[in-house]
Amino acid sequence: MKLAALLITALIPAGAAQAQSQPEQLASQQAARAAQQPARASASGALQQKLAPGFAKYTNEVLFGEVWPGPELSPRDRSLAVISVLIATNKPGQLRGHLTRALNNGVTPVEASGVLTHLALYAGWPSAVSALEVFDEVYTERNVDFAALQVALPPLAAAATDAAGADAITAQFGIVAPKFADLTNRVVSGDLWLRSDLSVRDRSLVTIAALAGMGDADLLEPYLRRGVEAGLTRDQISETLTQLGFYAGWGKATKALAVVTRILGAEAPG
Repeated sequence: MKLAALLITALIPAGAAQAQSQPEQLASQQAARAAQQPARASASGALQQKLAPGFAKYTNEVLFGEVWPGPELSPRDRSLAVISVLIATNKPGQLRGHLTRALNNGVTPVEASGVLTHLALYAGWPSAVSALEVFDEVYTERNVDFAALQVALPPLAAAATDAAGADAITAQFGIVAPKFADLTNRVVSGDLWLRSDLSVRDRSLVTIAALAGMGDADLLEPYLRRGVEAGLTRDQISETLTQLGFYAGWGKATKALAVVTRILGAEAPG
């Protein structure tokens, strides 16, 4: 190929080459450089393009071309929601790239590890344990200071409504499952939600995303209300669940948004 190009160049009269305008010369040089470089990989990847071009089109043009850059939600919040769903639904293969993206988007290692701890209780130990190796690989590649993850953080202040919530849990489960009621009040509400590795706003976002991703839309109401109290807007919650249509499926996103419509639909947007 290079030899043929040299031969063609040699056959062009010197005057013709000199007659080429500067913009044309620049365009020719850029085209030559582009031809020598391999095609840049798209978000969809070679397999999608090869096996399911329609899938690749949606990946490139809709998910990464329209949804991820959307101004309705920050890239950091989008990443928090996506890694939450991937952990909760036990998708370590996809988690690796999105955990890297989350760190690039401003989620700190302390916060990301806080998500993992939180979802051990909301999605179950097996799903959280399945993510540990991915976290270790990504943190190691990025030279994360593991010692910083061991630093004890001061707890957040308890909310004024926490005592009433504990009484409600005891009243609901105290007779049938007293141990469950005790663990809910003492560990989940009394410790996990007071950990400062995540703000209450972000912890609410993580919980909403995980419950929606697992199909537990019927459990969303208290977390929607808590999230709004902590600073999440209805529009941010709706955009989070819209994005999760791509990561948990349209059916689960539809169920979750139906709950948002019922609980927050009458509230002012923003």
